Amino acid sequence: MAVTRWIVINVPSSLLLAGLVVVIAGGTAVAQAFVRRRVPRIKQGKQNEIAQFLFPVIAVVYGFLIGFIVLALWGQVNTADQTTRTEGAMATQLARGREVFGKAESARIRQSLLAYGRAAAAEWPSAAAGDTTPEAENALNRLHSTYESIQPRNDTQRAFLASSLASLKDMSLARTERLLEARTNIGPPLSLWMAVLLTSGLVLGFSATFGSEQALIHYGMVAAVSVLVATNLFLVTELSYAYLGEFATSPEPLRAVVEALSPPR
Repeated sequence: MAVTRWIVINVPSSLLLAGLVVVIAGGTAVAQAFVRRRVPRIKQGKQNEIAQFLFPVIAVVYGFLIGFIVLALWGQVNTADQTTRTEGAMATQLARGREVFGKAESARIRQSLLAYGRAAAAEWPSAAAGDTTPEAENALNRLHSTYESIQPRNDTQRAFLASSLASLKDMSLARTERLLEARTNIGPPLSLWMAVLLTSGLVLGFSATFGSEQALIHYGMVAAVSVLVATNLFLVTELSYAYLGEFATSPEPLRAVVEALSPPR
């Protein structure tokens, strides 16, 4: 959803977690105080037997749902991270194999790889939304042209050229996959968010129905459940976008290529 996407981009993760805990725990405490004041019989605990039967069922369903969603979203982040690592690894492989060719060819390969690495890293904020920049596209095209213009002079260079072209193909494929993943990654659908919020509300509601004459114990129990729910909502929100936020994959593999090719300071 657009709202969660804006939150992930603009709100620091620590502030988001603290805000969810304060809002959910505070809101639940206010609702709990209202119910205890308006329905005094809750303090007597006559409904505890029914609540003890229903609450574990709801808690199990809630735990399974949240666990499944978090696991799926974490796998999505890992896939995006692997795609970026593949792109960076193939570029590094190209950088290591350039010395086999002559000095002129090696210099041109280094310059083209360095230009692509810098352009791809600078493109990252746009690429996280699936958009490309002319600089990165042009740098990739120049890199292809550089390798296509190489004329191998012996069997070693021919073998390395074939290997380099294969690595270049894998790097381009990884880049395409990364951009497509970012473009199609719109987060959980509204129906899934509704299911998460509904089950979260049921867990909070049933935790508040347990009767206890000792208000401090009752508030403490509900506060603990509220923190758990807030943490789960935080995880679902932060992991919803594989290329956005503090839990997302990063362009470090591309920056590593730039650092490896840059002259020492």
